[in-house]
Amino acid sequence: MSNIGLIVEEKAADIGNFLVGRLLPFREKRAVGPFVFIDHMGPAELKDYQNLDVPPHPHIGLSTLTYLFEGSIFHRDSLGSAAEIKPGAVNWMTSGKGVVHSERTPEYLRNSPQFLHGFQIWIGLPKEMENTEPSFFHIEADEIPTWTEGDTSYKLIAGEAFGKKSAVPVHSPLYFVEIKSKTKQKLNIGQHLFGEVGMYVLEGTVNIEGQEYGTKQLLIAKNASLCEFEINENTTIYLFGGEPFPEERHIFWNFVHSDREKIEEAKVNWQDQNYAAFPLVPGDDKEFVPLPKSILNRK
Repeated sequence: MSNIGLIVEEKAADIGNFLVGRLLPFREKRAVGPFVFIDHMGPAELKDYQNLDVPPHPHIGLSTLTYLFEGSIFHRDSLGSAAEIKPGAVNWMTSGKGVVHSERTPEYLRNSPQFLHGFQIWIGLPKEMENTEPSFFHIEADEIPTWTEGDTSYKLIAGEAFGKKSAVPVHSPLYFVEIKSKTKQKLNIGQHLFGEVGMYVLEGTVNIEGQEYGTKQLLIAKNASLCEFEINENTTIYLFGGEPFPEERHIFWNFVHSDREKIEEAKVNWQDQNYAAFPLVPGDDKEFVPLPKSILNRK
């Protein structure tokens, strides 16, 4: 990161009964590689009467990646998938032409105090896959490549980098990497990266070109191959990156696509509750998130 091109400040966003820190999209940078949306959830302490409840809502043209540091979320979708995700595991859902899903506190935790902390990420699909059939995969924590080099530990959560490949079935060249250091040291890892890259400091600080950077910022490099920085002791960072798409990706609410008309179709189908386009979620079909009125007529 010896060549910072942009610093994105984390900003609060309301997703119902939960506040998150939004990193992407940003007015000056709509994507980093294929990553089009990054929310930092928490850390939040939920009381015994509070729960995460995101009712069924639709997606098209993207893959969602959920990764937790603390807590637990129960995922259900219109494919019939039902899976609890815990820290270190990955939920990877590809919406393709259309999928509906919900995310809630698991039933057995709903009357207990709990912590929730993690990332919710959207990754655009290559143009030829934007209208594919939806799919869902749950990857356990022990399936994620992890390794250490001296006082530094690495985890390749998704994609390919550092000569390793994650079990998460991604659809384009990308990487999502965790780096933890116990001591202060210089890292030069540009030879392992490609495309565009952003760095998020979860805890601790890094020094780049004489400037110290801490939490709540996404640092975006001008050139991934020049990713050199000093990481301080007890610091954890995440790298998001990969090859950008040649076409622009449009984002409206929960819809991502290179074709605006597909987004307009999705708006109408969800507004009309067209079950052929957006099927009900088995086990969670009593409510849904309505299409926001503010985007209904916006193109």
